[in-house]
Amino acid sequence: MVSENGSDEAALLKSFENLQSLDPTGAKLRLKEAKAVMDGFGIPFWLRQGTCLGAVRDNDFIPWDDDIDLGCVIGLNGVTEDQIDPIVDGFRERGYFVEVEYSDREISACMIKNSIRTDLTFFHIIDDAIFHFPMIWMPARLFADLKQIEFTGDSYFVPNPPEEYLGTKYGPNWTTPKQDGYELDVFAQIAKAPAAILETAPGHPQTKIQILDLHNEIVADAEVSIVGVDDARTDGDGRVEFNLPFKDFYAVVIRHGNHEEILYQEIFTPGKTYVYTPDPARPSGRYIAMREE
Repeated sequence: MVSENGSDEAALLKSFENLQSLDPTGAKLRLKEAKAVMDGFGIPFWLRQGTCLGAVRDNDFIPWDDDIDLGCVIGLNGVTEDQIDPIVDGFRERGYFVEVEYSDREISACMIKNSIRTDLTFFHIIDDAIFHFPMIWMPARLFADLKQIEFTGDSYFVPNPPEEYLGTKYGPNWTTPKQDGYELDVFAQIAKAPAAILETAPGHPQTKIQILDLHNEIVADAEVSIVGVDDARTDGDGRVEFNLPFKDFYAVVIRHGNHEEILYQEIFTPGKTYVYTPDPARPSGRYIAMREE
């Protein structure tokens, strides 16, 4: 059960399963609060993804955005990995529920307060780049000399130049608002970028996915793509296996016959099995739609 103040683990999970557009007033308060926490530690952070897009393009939160996205790069602008735990504690002291995930690419602090989710990600530099969801290569130089902009009555940093950052993530048409269909623009950018290096040790557990149809029948020879990672076709049991290096969010495209669905955010853990079933009531726009077997 979600707590009354929307600041617990159940609220965080619900925020992914039942996406709600940001309340602009509440989002402004949470963003100012994040700034207060980060400024208190002397840590420069930058607006990223949809938050950056709205700030630069519209000077506002995007009406259909569902979270606040913030970023730091470890090793740039004085940011170190040792600072992360105190920062997380600072948010918890202000009433946030915070869940921290570690990977070779990043350290992500996903947090929620008053039912507004904030994703603060500390990126590692890999070969002079950072990797943005979903597997987009971003030159580290975009974050070395951050640009300051005015947004919601305060000053915030964005990548520099922001136009290159947004074009790299959302494609050349980033200046045109899109509530639906932007995922394909993002996927096109992945194809242009250098391949992500996803190394795993021998014996690393495989992530398995089974595809079912509307009647819960097994679908053989379905095409399953984990964007930026690999493509595979299901076997006679409707199953595919992927070598995913760590627990994280991944974008998935499923095609069979006349059916196609883009699942823009699915969370997968190596060694687990997940089952996909379409929902005729929601043929698109689903998040965390697969169930763990």
